[in-house]
Amino acid sequence: MDLRQFRYFVAVAEERHFGRAAQRLSMTQPPLSQQIRALEASLGAPLFVRTNRSVELTAVGRQLLPEVRRILADADALPALAQGLAHGEVGTLSLGFVSTADYGILPPLLREFGERYPRVRLQLLEATSDVQVEALMDGRIDAGLFIPPVPARYANELSYLPIVREPLMLALPATRDDVAADAPPGEPVSLADFADEPLVIFPRRVAPAFYDIIMGCYAALGLTPRVGQEAIQMQTIVSLVSAGMGVALVPQSLCHLRRTGVTYRALRETSTLIETGLLWRTAEVTPVLEGFLETARGVAHTPPGATLSS
Repeated sequence: MDLRQFRYFVAVAEERHFGRAAQRLSMTQPPLSQQIRALEASLGAPLFVRTNRSVELTAVGRQLLPEVRRILADADALPALAQGLAHGEVGTLSLGFVSTADYGILPPLLREFGERYPRVRLQLLEATSDVQVEALMDGRIDAGLFIPPVPARYANELSYLPIVREPLMLALPATRDDVAADAPPGEPVSLADFADEPLVIFPRRVAPAFYDIIMGCYAALGLTPRVGQEAIQMQTIVSLVSAGMGVALVPQSLCHLRRTGVTYRALRETSTLIETGLLWRTAEVTPVLEGFLETARGVAHTPPGATLSS
């Protein structure tokens, strides 16, 4: 059987007459009758009850008709679907993201991409940077919003696009917001004023770059922080701060995470910037991923006046 036989079947079913169906199909009646019989033979069931005066669908034919119409509609839609896939307008994109991105670059990036490519389905996975790299190499995600650097062993297999660079802010319990008497509420504070406070931070094994950047901020002032608690989710870190367990250095976008008992303060010292970018397999850029990369390039930005520290 082929699609032509299905189209012949639908024509005869709708016309209830072989002659009219043949005329509609721009063919003669004998070949049409032969094709219908061939279809019935391949299906193993009669589709029509034929008399000298009429042609009626059998019970099988009646139940088969809507399914055949669906198959034909799907077949007719294939060229448009193929064009959509080729242009990245249709398909699926699996995207990993670090928890910090959820409060900064992720929402506007997804909103812009959704407006440009409304027929692309997104599959989102929140994961730390190390987990995203492994997921990329295993083919479980197509791209990831992660905090660099790219592991050296994968440098030839993965590509990276910087998207946003933002300063670190100090998250501290609201009860400790008066520690720096010379910094009125809302004004920048010195990290040195909080050197004795326990530090809530990511474990280095899951976010080595982020961990080292934070430790570098202390080291630049000749300070050695006292690590009080570790957590792998930024929301948990902020919750621990709100519970009075210590202070934390977080990306500026985390100020959008409002939590009772937490205050965010800019740092008086020149702040190292934390970078978030897009990582993907170099050799596997699908049209859908190319559209996402184009969108990401359009929303990439660095806060005014900020400079990236090496």
